[in-house]
Amino acid sequence: MLPFLFWQIFWVVLWLALLWLGAEVLRRTGVAPETVRKFVHIGTGHVILLAWGLHISLTLCLLASAVVSLIMLISYRFPILESINGVGRKSLGTFYYAVSIGIVTALFWPSKQYHFAALGILVMAYGDGLAALVGQRYGKRLYSVLGMSKTVEGSLTMAVVSTLVSGLVLSVGIGSSFGIWGIALMVGIGAMFLEMFSVGGVDNLTVPVGSAILAWILCTLFPIPLVGF
Repeated sequence: MLPFLFWQIFWVVLWLALLWLGAEVLRRTGVAPETVRKFVHIGTGHVILLAWGLHISLTLCLLASAVVSLIMLISYRFPILESINGVGRKSLGTFYYAVSIGIVTALFWPSKQYHFAALGILVMAYGDGLAALVGQRYGKRLYSVLGMSKTVEGSLTMAVVSTLVSGLVLSVGIGSSFGIWGIALMVGIGAMFLEMFSVGGVDNLTVPVGSAILAWILCTLFPIPLVGF
């Protein structure tokens, strides 16, 4: 038991260490701070795949979430982890991100519905991460929600990427079908609206938790596969 636990922790820590190292290299070579932050944002989401694939226990998932949440709170107050927080603005987004991993695992690990937890975190990682980068680089059509400036291009990216991620994760966890992709589309649109109306970095909590719960509700209401292919 202990050797297996050691290797579970080892692979997760190794992935996070490599991610941090990559972020530091990017930061020190002059890559834009927000791009570095999104590199970490997307990469961190893969921890949920490691937890799923390595069959990491709920207890260990919750412990890791609590420890990382505490570190993120400390980094919010003190100038550490610059590759994550060094973007010239204060936000509790990284703290919410760590908390969201604890919430989705608490919701879906006991019933072994790992795919819903993975869906929520990966929608946040890829959907929000790529939406921000696309919006900043290519966004031309601006609009405002609750005092926040958004771009149509960024919001559409959120919807499309979240749909693709949801469809792929559900296909692995349940099985591919037309019905699965219909549900994925609804989750993608829902994720877009969750991100759109979240302020102060709270989208790092509302998007993963909301997307995971929405996917679970839809899969419960509409048993699948409906039409296989």
